Amino acid sequence: MTETPSETLDAAVEEPKETENIEEAPAEIQPTVEEKESSEKPDTAKEAETKAVAAEKTAENEEEEHHEEQAEDLSHLSLPEILSLMETLINKEDAGAHFRKFNQLKEQANHLIHDQTEDLKSEFVAAGNPVELFSHQHPSQAKLSALLNIYREKNAEYHRKQEENHHINLEHRQRIIENLKNLYTNTQAGTNLFKAIREIKEEWKNAGQVAKSEFKLLNNNYFHHLNQFYQMLDMNKEYMEQEFAHNLEKRQHIIERAKELQQEPSVQKALNELQYLHKLWKEEAEPVAEEFREKTWDEFKEISNKIHDRKSELTEQIEKEQNDNLVRKNEIIAEIQKMAEATKEINHNYWQNAIKKVEALRSEFLRLGNVPRKVSNQNWNDFKEHLRNFNVKKNEFYKGLKNSQQTNLDEKLKLIASAKDNMLSEEWEVVVPLFKKLQEDWKKIGHVPRSMTNKVWDDFREACNTFFNNYREKNNTANDNWKENFKSKKLLLDELKEIGNEEGSVEKIEQIKSKWNNIGKVPREKITINTEFNKVLRDKLKLNKIHEYDLKEEGLSENQVTDKARKIKNQIADLEAEIVKMENNIGFFSNASRENPLLKATYQKIDDKKAQLESMKQSLHSILIGENQ
Repeated sequence: MTETPSETLDAAVEEPKETENIEEAPAEIQPTVEEKESSEKPDTAKEAETKAVAAEKTAENEEEEHHEEQAEDLSHLSLPEILSLMETLINKEDAGAHFRKFNQLKEQANHLIHDQTEDLKSEFVAAGNPVELFSHQHPSQAKLSALLNIYREKNAEYHRKQEENHHINLEHRQRIIENLKNLYTNTQAGTNLFKAIREIKEEWKNAGQVAKSEFKLLNNNYFHHLNQFYQMLDMNKEYMEQEFAHNLEKRQHIIERAKELQQEPSVQKALNELQYLHKLWKEEAEPVAEEFREKTWDEFKEISNKIHDRKSELTEQIEKEQNDNLVRKNEIIAEIQKMAEATKEINHNYWQNAIKKVEALRSEFLRLGNVPRKVSNQNWNDFKEHLRNFNVKKNEFYKGLKNSQQTNLDEKLKLIASAKDNMLSEEWEVVVPLFKKLQEDWKKIGHVPRSMTNKVWDDFREACNTFFNNYREKNNTANDNWKENFKSKKLLLDELKEIGNEEGSVEKIEQIKSKWNNIGKVPREKITINTEFNKVLRDKLKLNKIHEYDLKEEGLSENQVTDKARKIKNQIADLEAEIVKMENNIGFFSNASRENPLLKATYQKIDDKKAQLESMKQSLHSILIGENQ
């Protein structure tokens, strides 16, 4: 596998074909829906209407310019969160309608994959490796490619359905135009024209979009026949008065709501609703009587301008927030830099604490909002640079620590070899001081790799115990009745072999183990009886489903108690590490709940091991306070 640059993932996602909402009239056609109130001055009325409509359209354009869509800030999201959002968009029925959002997520995913790959490359090179040998296949790359392929198919299907809907909407709107034409050419007696035209206008507004290529002609036809309808109504003063009064009432409601928006605490909310009010004004508040036309529009326009003037408040608020974010982000960068450049008390504990702190700082940095645009790139690059430096210094430390642990291991292995070479020697005057020196040297040597800690200690202790046991045996033979001890242990061993898993077996085992602990040494040539006893004991414990650390033993010496406690501590550490590993493995599943059939067995194992861990801790506590003896 070779490194894949982010450009290979930038597969183009086709943008949906542009359509026009039929609700907006083209600039070429100005629907003249008002009645000629004065036959002596028709041109003056028409001219006033044209100026009013033009003024309103200019303001509408200004309104739209104030609400340009801005790209959402995705910098606080992690790569798995980005991919999850992309998957959510794909699962929407109208996935193709969200192409801008999907492309933004795709670009952010590519950006994160590229940055993470570059970080790994930097660490690889910092470790002393040639850059040309670096190869890395990002684990999320395959999923991203799959999401892109699926979205292309969804997008194509969305376009196909959109074209079908455009065709259906086109036929629907053509029928509406035909109904409008019949309304003023073939009106039957008794028809409620007010209700009929309202229904046609409402149906037209809700009829859906058509292809852009069909929009202009279709819209022109609609407003042509709408104008023809209103011209037919020129003589119907009563209807026109109702129409004007109805629209004037709507305008007044819109103006009152606009006045309330001047007091809205959220400037952005006020601007968004003002945009909606302009849309209502254009679509549902036309026309009104000429004496109210410019008056109402001027009032609405003046309120709109005052609301737009508040945009400076929003700008100041955004600038303050961005500056505050910049200050905090710079503080985070400085803290990370300080931890990476520390020179005193640098050890394993320091780096473990530093790793936790940096992870918390990194999460906080990504959660914070935007900073001023002019320093955004520099701030982000500084953060990545110092974060990368921290990781390099951390890796260098552990690389050196690994080397020093290997050196310590080599030194301890030499001590073990020396102990084994002399453990059977009986030149007491020379070898006793030697073993004491070996033990002192052992304490001075630092840590070894964890995987070897128990093994090297057991080997060294066994060699030392063998020597000192031999030394004590040779010097205390007169006081030891080893042969009798062997006979007693042989009887206990035979008794242990006869135990099954019936009721009271555990108590018998505890009694035998306590008696065994109270028996002294056996002849060297018979020492294998201890190994045989331990093997039979493990089998009986397994048969009775009980752990050795749960046995209540009596007659243990101080050294035996210490040794038993140390064994349980080591078992606890191994069991904790195993539980952590299993829980980390579960974290790689997107659905990590207990209801997942694939994970039920794993969760059960974790629960069993946690129960065993708690039992071991209780046994260790009992030993330490002397209750298990």
